[in-house]
Amino acid sequence: MRNSKRLLKRTLGSLPLAAELDFQRRGGKPRRGFSLPKLEEAIGLWAEQAAASPHRHDAGKRVLVFGMLRYWVEHTSLLSLALAGLGHRVTLAYLPYGDWRTPLEDFDRRSHDLYAKRVLAPAAQMVDVQSLLDVEPAARLPKELAAAIKQVSVRDVQYTEQVEEINMSGTLFNLRRERNSFAARAFLARLKANPPEVVIVPNALILEFGALFQTARHLGIPVVSYEFGEQRDKIWFSKDVEVMLQDTRALWAKFKDAPFSEAQFEQVRGLFTHRRTASLYENFYRKWQVTPSEGAQTARAKLGLDDRPVAVLAANVIGDSLTLGRAVFSESMTEWLRRTLRHYAARPDWQFVLRVHPGEANMTGPSVADLARAELPELPENMHIVAATDAVNTYDLIGLADLGLVYTTTVGMEMAMNGLPAVVVGNTHYRGKGFTLDPASWDKYFALLEAQPPKLTEAQTRQAWHYAYRFFFDYPLPFPWHLIHFWDSVQDWTPGRVFSDKGMRAFKSTFDALVGEEKGN
Repeated sequence: MRNSKRLLKRTLGSLPLAAELDFQRRGGKPRRGFSLPKLEEAIGLWAEQAAASPHRHDAGKRVLVFGMLRYWVEHTSLLSLALAGLGHRVTLAYLPYGDWRTPLEDFDRRSHDLYAKRVLAPAAQMVDVQSLLDVEPAARLPKELAAAIKQVSVRDVQYTEQVEEINMSGTLFNLRRERNSFAARAFLARLKANPPEVVIVPNALILEFGALFQTARHLGIPVVSYEFGEQRDKIWFSKDVEVMLQDTRALWAKFKDAPFSEAQFEQVRGLFTHRRTASLYENFYRKWQVTPSEGAQTARAKLGLDDRPVAVLAANVIGDSLTLGRAVFSESMTEWLRRTLRHYAARPDWQFVLRVHPGEANMTGPSVADLARAELPELPENMHIVAATDAVNTYDLIGLADLGLVYTTTVGMEMAMNGLPAVVVGNTHYRGKGFTLDPASWDKYFALLEAQPPKLTEAQTRQAWHYAYRFFFDYPLPFPWHLIHFWDSVQDWTPGRVFSDKGMRAFKSTFDALVGEEKGN
């Protein structure tokens, strides 16, 4: 039955006006798979408030914003109208895809696009709304851009399947490469024909968002990417670097030698006290620990550890976007895990604890624990695995450890904050900031494991605390509309309120940063 429907849609998709006639027959209602009911209800009012903005006629830039998938189309629609209300000349480009994992017949693609055009029509009084399906794509991609799009497609599969070793002849990879290549060819044509002064794109690392980022960089067009972390009313952003890489080099260069006051120390200590006790802190909406801290000795007893030195490896979630494209000398986090497991299996003079990321409890992909057991079916007596949901607090493991091992997880920074020498293998934001051990080759990595590095000095530990403060309290900028709590935040901060004097005091510097102006902090 399903194959028959697919064949019918494929046949209808080849017929002129078939999708259009069906759309009229259904009274403009969406087909299954792509629906924007909340946006449809709200966008007219947003456009009216943008049109009434006292800043509408301010001098602005030519800006292209891109959205795809329901939640990002909602977010980029509001962002586009807000920028238009601040005087910018905005194009909202979109693709009417509700899912990145499954093929979409041409009939459904056209139907989704007709629906999206109808929903987005009220915004046209303030922004230029453009479907990429209406753009005649470039015939081919330049060689270097095609290679970049291939890498985006690899990351798509890694992210979707939560694996790092993928089948590059598989159905999902072929789908992602096809879609990303089409998007890149359409972006290439659009950006060449009418180049904006700045492109704004969510995420920038994966999916068609990554395709746009790579295309804009290929053409030398400034591109600002943005994402959201675990703080309400805050946004991450980056100019000309994928935001998911969390590039803090300029931030740290600005503040590294600045005073780090006791008040600032107390603020960041308050945050980490809440993290350690598995409770929420101020505007943070997520807690990562299953159980509050019980002390290092309790954790030592739970795991049956003796007086031999202990190495704690804190893993990331496999395929998490904060790990993709972060390799320094290993091929991937997976390869690093396997080689490290084999190293400690041959070192009975050490005890080894693998801390599976607590975030795995919310995921469906393979676990790091599965990888470890496949590598070592019979776990040696000196090696221990703490699963995502085990009642062992990560901070207690830090307290009992003699050496910390991480790829990109924030735990590596927290290890340094506790004076623990942390070996950082992936290209994470805190690598090279003066308080971690950062090998650049396998030889240097294993030499560090053999050396048993000493505890950090007081100055290094203080440096780690200072950096943590800057990362959590200066790196994110104030922003009214968090993706995870989008519709609640829109009720708190309507566009009209954002355009008010109070709203401009709170958010104007962030909107300036999003169009490529100097960062507000």
